[in-house]
Amino acid sequence: MAERRGGEHLSVFRRFQRRFGGRRSARIEVGDGSGAAPFEPGRDPGSIGAALAGLVRERGWEGELARSELFVGWADAVGPAVADHTAPVSLEEGVLVIRCDSTAWATQLGLMRPQLLAALGERFPDAGVAGLRLLGPDVPSFKRGLRSVPGRGPRDTYG
Repeated sequence: MAERRGGEHLSVFRRFQRRFGGRRSARIEVGDGSGAAPFEPGRDPGSIGAALAGLVRERGWEGELARSELFVGWADAVGPAVADHTAPVSLEEGVLVIRCDSTAWATQLGLMRPQLLAALGERFPDAGVAGLRLLGPDVPSFKRGLRSVPGRGPRDTYG
């Protein structure tokens, strides 16, 4: 609960602080040519965006962030009409699994596969989407429950 106090930016800061070792930082000796002495070039503070971009590049998080952006920006990438009836489920080994509301939407997305792959590749190039797997709606199973019949069930009686 203490992390929620003060806003989202403080909780993100505290997560980074725990992950990367708190407030400790590497000490730089003055005069070692790294721009640490007063009034040397390079002493101006950089932007937070540049620092985060460097951290992402250093840790190799580009792919994970691109995949997250794909899930968050799905409606913008495919349009509101398609996004109302579809949702990305997972992305593993370059295959994006999409759940559709109906088999008609799954068929339609199957016909749109080349255009959809091109649009996703253009908008999210670091996500690595190479293929699509389209799933229809989940249907109930009657193997258990009120409508189930015990035993082997109907079989061919002519043999």
